[in-house]
Amino acid sequence: MKLTPIKDIKANPNNPRIIKDDKFAKLVQSLKDLPEMATVRPIVVNADMVVLGGNMRLKAMKEAGWKEAVVEVVDWNEDKQRQFIIKDNVGFGEWDWDMIANEWDADDLKDWGLDVWQPEAEADYSLLDDDDSDSQLENMASGVKKAIQIEFDPEHYEEAYNLVKFWREQGANVGKMILDYLKHEKSKL
Repeated sequence: MKLTPIKDIKANPNNPRIIKDDKFAKLVQSLKDLPEMATVRPIVVNADMVVLGGNMRLKAMKEAGWKEAVVEVVDWNEDKQRQFIIKDNVGFGEWDWDMIANEWDADDLKDWGLDVWQPEAEADYSLLDDDDSDSQLENMASGVKKAIQIEFDPEHYEEAYNLVKFWREQGANVGKMILDYLKHEKSKL
């Protein structure tokens, strides 16, 4: 490990891990509150000083005004570097799923401990050959939950997420709650 000027450390442009908004602010604050954390958990870089582990910490250090960071330089082949990027981040932050889908092998990711998408099973379309397929499809769809997307301004997203999570944990049907509220408000018009 060695103390290195932050200006010499290169953020990894292919880092599929991100921490946004409030969580990033908390990371910056945690570095301010406990700077020793960065010493015991160095930023891992390759021989070219490109970050393999600690991109968000590096970004947070810059935000906090740090000039130096402890780094651990590793001399690994490309495969081991890619493996480390995933394995080092399995439990924290958020993933850039588009980058993951386009740049990483699903089997490798699964082996490294990241739950990823599964290939779609081949569909059996033989049911559609039946003359009574419409009623069979209606019966199959009966009771299947459907989803819609609701957009929130960035400053309300985390609150909305936490409220939905809370009500789901209580066993509530959040969609029904929203529908009832919207109907009630519409009746006022």
